[in-house]
Amino acid sequence: MTSRNRSFVADLVSVVEPATEPVERPQRLGLGVLGSRNNRLAELASGAVVSNPQELVDPARCRIWARHNRDYAALSPERCADLLESIVAQGRQEVPAIVRRVYGDPDHEYEVICGARRHWSVTWLRQNNHPEIRYLVEIRDLTDEQAFRISDLENRAREDLSDVERARDYLQALELYYGGRQKDMARRLNQSEAWLSRYLDLARLPAELMVAFADPLALKISHIGPLKPLLKAEPSRGRVLAEAARLAAERQAGSSEVLAVPDVLRRLTRAATLPGPGAAGRALAAPRRSGSAEALISSEAGVPLLKVDKARPKALSLTLMPRSGGTRAEVDAALRALLDQYWPA
Repeated sequence: MTSRNRSFVADLVSVVEPATEPVERPQRLGLGVLGSRNNRLAELASGAVVSNPQELVDPARCRIWARHNRDYAALSPERCADLLESIVAQGRQEVPAIVRRVYGDPDHEYEVICGARRHWSVTWLRQNNHPEIRYLVEIRDLTDEQAFRISDLENRAREDLSDVERARDYLQALELYYGGRQKDMARRLNQSEAWLSRYLDLARLPAELMVAFADPLALKISHIGPLKPLLKAEPSRGRVLAEAARLAAERQAGSSEVLAVPDVLRRLTRAATLPGPGAAGRALAAPRRSGSAEALISSEAGVPLLKVDKARPKALSLTLMPRSGGTRAEVDAALRALLDQYWPA
């Protein structure tokens, strides 16, 4: 029986018959408002609890951090429809944005580290029949590197932030905070170097290639597999960039429908590939020496199927591309063609 229950039983018995000895009650700590406040202050002083103040502010008093990973100019009512609906339904913004104070700027009090989409949505609602809604912020004291990592952690699980935006943020941060040391950056982000490399490759895609896509932000990290080999060497690189320019011109002229990313990839791959042996597929180039890469093997329609990484006298290293849009039958045919070439019956 707990001491509290023993006290309760003793009190109950004393109503029936006098107690032979006074009952000792355990002394309670932190009673009342002052006691609770003292306990809270002790927790804060010890570091057991971190207090980050929250405020409701006018979004016009907040500026977006120059190194924020969101493309603020690309935000629109369509891109923020779910958030706009949620704020209107709740009558307020539920999740606070993370900001830090700024000094020496007469127009702004805070800098938005995480929450550009929330900032845009609240601003739009205030301009469209909801002036009562204010921007909920959580104020923190952060260095630029800490701000980058916090922004990355918050946005990594969000589907509304594109892979391209995240990739560009990583490429910028690599030089700004980690001196170009990819290994150090991967360690600070608690990710593998291979994972980080894929994002950096996406960010390094040339602008001349990106014009091929109606919405470059629709590109995913998975598209690096088929795109990167197309740009490795001439003459395939020149043909791919020329095709990208043609796609952009066709789109601007309205002479063709807006193509989805897989369709653009097929056009670019078809422009880069050269006819190869057999109807099963086409390769960018044949190996020049033992151990060299054979580049990409595609279907007759130009869809990337697999890549021969290394061709050694006694071994062949392959990379399959199951998400590039090819069919299982096309991959089977490409593999059979390779078997016929490297492992004749």
